[in-house]
Parts: sequence; C-alpha cells; structure tokens
Amino acid sequence: MAPKSQQTPAEGHDGEMLAAARHLNRRRFLTVTGAAAALAFATNLPAAGAAAAAELDAGKITENPFTMGVASGDPLPSSVLLWTRLAPRLFEPGNGLPAKNVKVRWELAHDERFTRIVRRGTELAHPEFNHAVHVEVKGLDADRVYFYRFRTGDWVSPVGRTRTAPANNARSSEMRLAIVSCQAYHDGYFTPYTHLAGEDVDAVFHLGDYLYEYAVTAVGGKRAYTDRRLPALFNRETVTLEDYRLRYALYKSDPDLMAAHAAHPFVVTWDDHETENNYADETPENGVPPEEFLVRRAAAYRAYWENQPLRRPQRPDGPDMRLYRRLHWGRLAQFDVLDTRQYRTDQAYGDGWKTPGPESTAESMTLPGLQQERWLIDGWKASRAQWNVVPQQVTFSRRNNPDGSGTLSMDSWDGYPASRERILAGAEAAGVENLVVFTGDVHVSYALDIKRDAGDPDSRTVGTEFVTTSIASGADGAAHPSNHAAYLARNPHMKYYDGRRGYVKVTLDAEAARGDYRSVDYVTKPDAPLDQGASFVSESGNPGLTPA
Repeated sequence: MAPKSQQTPAEGHDGEMLAAARHLNRRRFLTVTGAAAALAFATNLPAAGAAAAAELDAGKITENPFTMGVASGDPLPSSVLLWTRLAPRLFEPGNGLPAKNVKVRWELAHDERFTRIVRRGTELAHPEFNHAVHVEVKGLDADRVYFYRFRTGDWVSPVGRTRTAPANNARSSEMRLAIVSCQAYHDGYFTPYTHLAGEDVDAVFHLGDYLYEYAVTAVGGKRAYTDRRLPALFNRETVTLEDYRLRYALYKSDPDLMAAHAAHPFVVTWDDHETENNYADETPENGVPPEEFLVRRAAAYRAYWENQPLRRPQRPDGPDMRLYRRLHWGRLAQFDVLDTRQYRTDQAYGDGWKTPGPESTAESMTLPGLQQERWLIDGWKASRAQWNVVPQQVTFSRRNNPDGSGTLSMDSWDGYPASRERILAGAEAAGVENLVVFTGDVHVSYALDIKRDAGDPDSRTVGTEFVTTSIASGADGAAHPSNHAAYLARNPHMKYYDGRRGYVKVTLDAEAARGDYRSVDYVTKPDAPLDQGASFVSESGNPGLTPA
C-alpha cells in the first residue's frame, strides 16, 4: 500500500476500516454493534449542512459528467426514485472530479420534451458517495408515466422514463414486467437489454449478479474489443471500495444497459458476485478471516447502494444493508423482494452439487435467515393481493441432477430444504393461492411447477417459478444444451429449459400469470436478433404451467 500521504481517499479509508476491524475480537466484531462501530463509514459520510463541505463550481466541469446515464427504481403510488452519478472520466479513481460537493438540478415532467414540468429541485452530489445522486420525488399521481433528467453546469443528462405504481387499493387490470440477471461484462455484450429497452413493461426486476468481481482484460474478455483498450486497473478482482466503484463505472457505461435503465424503472436485489462468488453471510469463498471479509463486504454493499436506484432505507450501515423489501401494484400483486446471501447459513458439505445428508437437511439451515423468513410469511398473512410474487436469486424448486447421481445444488434452495419447507408451509397457512417465484443465477431459462413436496413429482402443485437466463454470463449459449433431454426427464415439473441468453417478460392479470421467454443466440458479437421463444401461463387459482 502507498504511504498514507500518497493514498487516494478511498484507499486510505479502506485501510482505516481494516485496521479498525483487526482491533476487535471476532465475537464483538460479528455483532451488529461491533460491525457498525468498525465499518459504518462514520468518518466518511457527508457532513451535516451544505455549508460544511467545499463546493465545486459546476461551470468548470469541461467533460460530460453523465457518462453512466440515468436510472429510476422502486416505484410507489406517489413517489419515484431517480438516480445518476457524475463521472466525467469513467475509468480512473475519483472519476475526474475533486473531493467537493456538486449541485445537480433535476426535473420531472409529463412529457419527454419537458414542456409540462411537474417537479424540479436541486440535490448535492457528495464525494463521499462517489458523486452519486438519489432523488426521492414525492407527492405524485398514482399509476402515471413521467420523464426525468438532470443538469449540472452546462451539461444535461439523457432523458429517462419512469412511472408510479397504482394506488394500493386500486384494482389494476394488468401489470407487465421483465426479469433479468447475471450480466458478466467479460462474457459478452449486453444485447438483450437493447431489446428489453423497447419492450412495453412497467418495471424490470433485476435478480442479482449485476456485476462480477472477476478481472476484465484490456479487450473486455470475450467481447474481444479491437477499437479500444480498457485500463489495467480492471484486470484484477474487486476487493476495495475503489475497485467496486470503478467496476460499476465500467458496467454502467455499457450503452445497452443504459438504454434499459432509461426506459424502465428497475427493482434490484443482489446475489453473490456483487461481493464475492457464493459467499454466505460473513463466510467468504476464499477462507480469509471473517473480519477481513466483512470489510470487503462493506465496500461492496456501499458501492452497490451508490450505483443503484435505491431509496434511503436501503443505505448500508457498514457491512449490513437491509435490501429485502415489499412493493405493491395495487391489489393485483405484492412483491416480496428477498436477499438470500446476507443472512444464509453456510452451504452444506463445502458447497457444489452434493448428496443430501444430515448437514443439508438440518432444521437450522436457512437461506434467507430466520428473521427474513418470518417477514415473508407475515407479509403473506397481511396480503390482499391476487398474486404474491417473490423476486429472489437461486432456484427454489427441486433440480435433480441430470447425470442421475442423486446430487443437488447446495447453493440453491435444494441445499436448504428445511427453509423451503417453512416457506411453503407459511404460504399454505396464509392461504396464498397464486404464488409466483422469480429466479436468476443459473444462466439458463426454466419454467417450473412448484411442488408441495419437492421430492415427490406427484405432489400438489402450489405455485409457479419463472427462471430467467443470464444477460451475458456464460457467453454464447444453446437452445438445447447437451443435458437438455436428461434434465427434463429427471425433472417432470420442469416444463421448459433453454440455455441461451435473454430475459423473461411476465404479464399478470386477473386470469393468469404469463411468462414469455426472450432469447438471443449469441452475445460474443453485438447486435444479435431477438427470438420470441416459448410462452407459458398459470391460471389464477389453478397453479401449474401450460404452454400459451
């Protein structure tokens, strides 16, 4: 590490956090109080009052600061959340701005030409948050489309389109949404997002792996650039706060991703790669001491919040961040967005595909954590929605290994059957009739019937699971992977399996939940055309998928 006088602010702060963590014993550190004491970034949060920090004259910004576009998220009936981040120089620490506040003006209008402005205001982009801006605009009409943009100095951002949700008691006739996940930059272009940007959907649910911690080469991995070279600072794994911030800058500079964010509000949740592959709570993949991993987790969580359209309740406190939350679409749908990484028990038998046994089937095993399990079930008890939807990360239904070995994935709900049983029993006790689970993670598409007894294919069907493939992770796929026939044969509740890249468009209405699978044949080259793919429906009150 460089001498302290030569460090960037982020490098110095990461070192201070790690030093603080090492002075705490493990037992104290792993309590909420201890973790917050070490990692709450108390010395690196914006000072109270605009006058407490120096301010940059925005007129002196000579390069476009809106290089990561705009985004919106978590639509409520009377409020929208708007996001941008100032970064004139994307690929260098600090992104080309000094450690000063910058005034950013925002506008919200009924039309994209901004002739009918509804709200406007000014926010400070704080250097402590890497000049990210989160604006919660309140007092809006329910169930309405709006357009927004930002200004600073002489620069104007791209225009974004967003919307509010219907009133909580409204009997909305329909909701159209998309589910996406897993966008490894080094595995290919984000072409599916260009097609998604043109879809008529009310919201996009991102189910995790928004970025990957893995190194990205100078030619962008499998993108194999010939017209540019990426800086060497990307050709290493993300560990520090600066690493994660720069990796978000790389990902969010992708024009396909920017187009999708500008077109639709996103509802985001993470999986593992936003921090580290297959971590579980404070247990890392690579065996470093927990106090060191939690420093890394704090950096990853902070960068995640800075770069996503999330509201203030989601702002992290050191290595902790309350990401699970509940949204409504009138009386039509309740969305219980889960976090299955931060609170889970460590994977049984060292992770991977293993034969189930006492370690994985123990009652103590939990994927969302016991508190989040109770939160989910209590939410169902109070729900008045026709569709109870659970956007989450890893495959919920049983997946019998197509090789016939009898092994199951210890990283998915199959590795936590007691937790899954508590969830299904809770749904049954709450009288949930229309249960829909959204899933990402696996880089393939599935359409699955959720069985009351996961080990018995003849047991009652109690819900529907739509699993979206990756945007780019896994590089070019195939409609019928080599294990296609064996997978379907060993999993009769699996109605569909496709190994290409893409997303799922889901339509909810009074009659049914419909999933339309959208795919592209390749992502290692740009501009792949869209294949409309298969479609399945599950009738309201009669769970179980049938071809549309």
